[in-house]
Amino acid sequence: MDIILIDFMTLDGVVQAPGGSEEDTEAGFAHGGWSAPYFDVDVMGSAIGEIMDRSDALLFGRRTWQGMAAAWPERAGDPFADTMNAITKHVASRTLSEDDLTWSNSRLLPADDALGAIRELRGREGGALQIWGSADLAQQLIEHALVDEYVILLEPILLGGGKRVFPDDGVARPLELVDVKTASTGVLVCTYRPARG
Repeated sequence: MDIILIDFMTLDGVVQAPGGSEEDTEAGFAHGGWSAPYFDVDVMGSAIGEIMDRSDALLFGRRTWQGMAAAWPERAGDPFADTMNAITKHVASRTLSEDDLTWSNSRLLPADDALGAIRELRGREGGALQIWGSADLAQQLIEHALVDEYVILLEPILLGGGKRVFPDDGVARPLELVDVKTASTGVLVCTYRPARG
C-alpha cells in the first residue's frame, strides 16, 4: 500500500487548522480556517476525490481523527461523507482507547509501535493508505521515509507561523514533480514522489 500524504499548505509551509477556527489552536494559533476562501470544488475537490478513489484506508493522528470523527458521521447521505464514514481509518494515539473509537471502521494502532504497524500496513497489497492533516504523525512518516506520494494543495497565503509537516532536521529529501494543476483560486495542486536513486 502506497502511503499518500495530502495536505492543504500555505506558501510558507503551514498546515495547521486549515478547516476551521477551533480546529487546532495549539501554541495560540489564531488563523484557523485559512484554507476555506481558496477551495475550488472542481480542481481541488476532484483531486481529493481521485485520491480517495485510490485509497483503501485513511491514517490519522489523534487530534485530526477527533476533528474528523466529530464532523463526518453527521453528514451521512452525501456520497463523499458516506465514503469517509465507510472507509477503514487507522489512528495513531497514545491516549485514546478502543472505547473512544466511535467513528465507524476506526482502528487504533499499537501505542508502543505505531510506526511499526504503519510499516506493516505499507507492506500489504492493496490501494493507498492516505494521511490527512496529522502534522506530527506526517512529520514522523517523512523522517522515516514512509511517504510514497505527496499531494500538496499549495495556497496563496502566508501565515507567518504554525505547524508544518516537513522535518527541520537538515536531511535532503529530493522529490520529483509528477503532476500540477492550477485552481481558479490560485491554489496549485502539486503531486510529488520521492526521487529515485
